Amino acid sequence: MAGFVFVPLGLAVSSKGAAAGSWQDFLTVAGVWAFVKFGPTHWMWPYPGGRLAYVFTVLMAVDVALACFLLVRRAKGVGYSMGWGKNWGLYVLGSFVLFGCVAIPLGIRMRFIAFEPHWGNWSGLVVGSLGILFLTAWPEELLFRGLLQNFLGRASKSEFAGWWTASMLFGLSHITNLGFPNWRYVILAAIAGLFYGWTWRRTGSIFASAIVHAGVDVTWHFLFRTM
Repeated sequence: MAGFVFVPLGLAVSSKGAAAGSWQDFLTVAGVWAFVKFGPTHWMWPYPGGRLAYVFTVLMAVDVALACFLLVRRAKGVGYSMGWGKNWGLYVLGSFVLFGCVAIPLGIRMRFIAFEPHWGNWSGLVVGSLGILFLTAWPEELLFRGLLQNFLGRASKSEFAGWWTASMLFGLSHITNLGFPNWRYVILAAIAGLFYGWTWRRTGSIFASAIVHAGVDVTWHFLFRTM
């Protein structure tokens, strides 16, 4: 745990005078992602019965990322804030609907999902939605949009290149989900990343892209069965 905290902070301090998108920035982002994805979380937080291991892992990863990039590196344009700007409703709703128009037929055709509403689980919709928003969508949008897409765009001096590259990497980050290699998941996640990244670009806030992200995940979990 000490290594996970101080090694990224050391990298951030060593690159403090460098422009955003240094090799230390990308190495730290990759390390934070790997900690959440492959970290030995269950023995780090074994009580009670490992049920809170994922929650504590995500909170620790977000804290380390904030300390490195917002406090030490003082990265610009991350969009780590809550608020509501002009036309955000249009961007959020439009992105959600358009992605659904693409992903639902494609997912069914690829035999990745099947329409099967979980009517018995609706009592937990509110709590489940908040959990997805703050423990899945928000951290992933911070990492892949506020940091990775942001840094890639600045390093390449092209917002378009940063957007597409971060979206493809977002897709590839799901290759181990539900069995390796899960290329169907990769394709759909990469397409989702394009919509999330577009929302982040238009609003400048991970809050807006996280709402779209959470909306997609909630719809998936409550209305569809993963095949």
